[in-house]
Amino acid sequence: MAFENPQQATAYWRENIALVLKLLAVWFIVSFGCGILFADALNQIPLFGFKLGFWFAQQGSIYVFVVLIFVYSRLMARLDAKYNVHED
Repeated sequence: MAFENPQQATAYWRENIALVLKLLAVWFIVSFGCGILFADALNQIPLFGFKLGFWFAQQGSIYVFVVLIFVYSRLMARLDAKYNVHED
């Protein structure tokens, strides 16, 4: 990567870290929130014959994690293109 100036590098990493923190917040809410904290409330909702809290703890969080990988990849590609540090 070659940035034009140090300010551009700082801005890039600031946006990168902000993105990572946002995605980690989603990850935390889904895994800890839906799987543990809100499990009792979510268990009142059936999903394919299972309680929703149980489903999130066992399956749903995994699906969300995989989606977060693709979201991160796509958003980082845009960020790289914005700062002209993308791979060809």
